[in-house]
Amino acid sequence: MLIRKNLVIVVALTVAVCFLAACAGPKLKVKSIALSENPTEQINLLENDISKAQKNKLNVLSPTWFTKAERFLAEAKEGLNRGEGVQHILQKVAEGRAQLELANEMAEVAQTTLPKTIKARDLARAAGATNLGEDYAAVEAQFLELTKAIENDNLQYAQTNRVKVIKAFDKLELRAIKEQTIGEVRRLINQAEKEEAKEIAPSMFALAKKKLREADTFITKHRYQKEEMQKKAGEALFQARRLVRVTRESERLNEMEPEEITLWVEGILFKLTDQLGAQDMRYEAIDTQVENIIGSITALQEDRKFLAAKVRGQNAEIKSMTDQIASLEGRTREEQAAKERLAAEKRFNQLFNEVSSYFEPKEAEAYKQGNKLVIRLKAMQFPLGKHTIMPDKYPLLSKVQRAIRTFDESSVVIEGHTDSTGSDEVNEHLSQQRAEAVRGYMVANKTLPSEGIIAVGYGSKRPLASNETAAGRAINRRIDVIITPYAVMERVTSWRELKGVRLDY
Repeated sequence: MLIRKNLVIVVALTVAVCFLAACAGPKLKVKSIALSENPTEQINLLENDISKAQKNKLNVLSPTWFTKAERFLAEAKEGLNRGEGVQHILQKVAEGRAQLELANEMAEVAQTTLPKTIKARDLARAAGATNLGEDYAAVEAQFLELTKAIENDNLQYAQTNRVKVIKAFDKLELRAIKEQTIGEVRRLINQAEKEEAKEIAPSMFALAKKKLREADTFITKHRYQKEEMQKKAGEALFQARRLVRVTRESERLNEMEPEEITLWVEGILFKLTDQLGAQDMRYEAIDTQVENIIGSITALQEDRKFLAAKVRGQNAEIKSMTDQIASLEGRTREEQAAKERLAAEKRFNQLFNEVSSYFEPKEAEAYKQGNKLVIRLKAMQFPLGKHTIMPDKYPLLSKVQRAIRTFDESSVVIEGHTDSTGSDEVNEHLSQQRAEAVRGYMVANKTLPSEGIIAVGYGSKRPLASNETAAGRAINRRIDVIITPYAVMERVTSWRELKGVRLDY
């Protein structure tokens, strides 16, 4: 009996040892650190390496070993704080470094085994899938199961289940893209439906739903065609906002008497007529009043075109006369070009001072950047997460228009910038939308031809201040308007070409 009992114990121990050896996975290679090393410096080095490893996604590609490395780092720090011996602290650092090296090895295996899964995860996160809460957390947990299986030398599990995780991340990415592009459209239409838009504004409700379907279908099929996707999403958002407004205005009109409605419309038309200096025609039919306003606007536009043509003609005449004088006086072409350059630069400085005087310090600041004029719009703020220009910003934009028109001819770039709050993808998209909104205002008001104004969104890539403080983030949320006068550009270019100098703008 005793022999049998001992045999059972031996077998049990053998099985246990074999099991532990099988589950142990790769063996640690702990390299001792010389006692002469500074423990604080060694802790800092390990902490830096762990930070780099997390940036390289080792916390998800090899979660078990990475977590152990972090734990040994924490124990080393605690030992240092408690004043424990150098040998104990350095041993903890050495073990943490060994865990991190093993995490690197496991991460390389994961990258080889799960390249498409890792890419699907990266795309989902870039699209903002982390904002989907529990749904994202569930798929992330499935991903960690794959990498933990690789750590435990269970490649078959990882290979068998990776397709399922790829599809899950793919669905999250599409959801996130739709939430970013048409999520607001859905919310607005749902809000309008609660306000009985189906009954009050059925045509507008149908139109808004149609635009939403078109955008949704396009995104499903072409999620990476960002320009066209944003265009369709923008159209859907416009109609959704219009639906809400039409529903509410229709409800308000239902509560008004016919005379009240007529006088309300008449009042709107009269405000426009009065601002245009047109004839008061409130005694005429509404259609006639509208034609009166359109005719006045057309006349102003024609007058503006005439003045612009006249200025161009005067500039051409002045240039011709200048060339003739230069010829008569026997000046060389190079001398004339140098004089024109100096005159252009002097003129540019004069116009810069003039433009600077248009803005109050709290509104904007203007400064020179080579041959360009930069107007930084401090007061150009948008509602949180939106790109709608509020009416109280129109006076500021009117001053910007005036600044652009101060130069005879120019090209303009509208730059949108955000702080670092949120993902890079969202910030870049939002800054582009805001820059496009300002560009749309300028084009609609005939500031320049549409091809003369470009909108660019840089997101949080070009901060002016630290994003660590609220004040710094407020400074980084901005619109910059860059004006390049053609006259200055042409004259400076021609002079430098004569000198054999190449211009790079």
